[in-house]
Amino acid sequence: MFRVLLITTHCLATCLLSATSLSQPAAALEHAEIAIWPTGLPADAVKLDDQTIERLKSELTEERIKYVDVPTLTVYQADPDKANGCSVIICPGGAYNILAWPKEGLEIAEWFNSIGVTAFVLKYRVPRRNPDKFHWEPLQDVQRAIRVVRHQADQWKLDPHRVGTLGFSAGGHLTVMSGVQFNTRTYEKVDDADDLSCRPDFICPIYAAYLGNNYNDKVAELGDLVAVTKQTPPAFMAVTWDDSMRGAQSALLFVRLKEHGVPAELHAFAKGGHGYGMRPSENPVSSWNNNLAAWMKSTGLLNTK
Repeated sequence: MFRVLLITTHCLATCLLSATSLSQPAAALEHAEIAIWPTGLPADAVKLDDQTIERLKSELTEERIKYVDVPTLTVYQADPDKANGCSVIICPGGAYNILAWPKEGLEIAEWFNSIGVTAFVLKYRVPRRNPDKFHWEPLQDVQRAIRVVRHQADQWKLDPHRVGTLGFSAGGHLTVMSGVQFNTRTYEKVDDADDLSCRPDFICPIYAAYLGNNYNDKVAELGDLVAVTKQTPPAFMAVTWDDSMRGAQSALLFVRLKEHGVPAELHAFAKGGHGYGMRPSENPVSSWNNNLAAWMKSTGLLNTK
């Protein structure tokens, strides 16, 4: 059974609304928050100690979520007059330790709605549980989220073949992982949703971090986890030159995608640093989302079908 939480825009406080199955129509719920693991977390989930959990919960702010143990999708359904059937799962950044919830999550979802795309903001597990493989539990969450969206596509009037991922910083790394590690089985089957593919149809890593070996983003290299193949989904990337070596790593990813015949677009701006989300600034990088919209239109992702 799925638990559904009702959440208002830019509000972090949630309340338990009802218990529902995957088959219940979700359109009646404005910004519903859906718990993606109906029977609890995967068996290998790491639990933090109670003292740490209480401390992290007490540090919740309007901008940052520091503790998640119930991964969810917050649903921003596009207006029916604009909706084109495309959807995207948004992965906020925060070094896999926090989630930059409004800046790299809710605000992005609102923008996607403006171009007819239904958005799902993924509240994946933070902080890091496994120091040697700290993307593992978030990867479980994003794989499950993709399958859940596909499973409910008819109810949301979505095209199950136009489900993408977009993320920032650590969420950008998670977005890349969703596109290159979809054949990695990260958890045992929960229900019928897990019979569906967890390969996203497109990926949009924005100022992606940690693409080097051992999560190193201070070197111009791609790590072994970035295992691009000809099955890797088409990609849109945006990054800046002055963002450590993350721009160089995105450029290397662009090259690797080209080598495998995977369509890709890269926008590398001179200035902007890191962590700007979609908020305006004097730097041209602030318009990266306009480039994204143009790319989505040119590739047919925004076509009404």
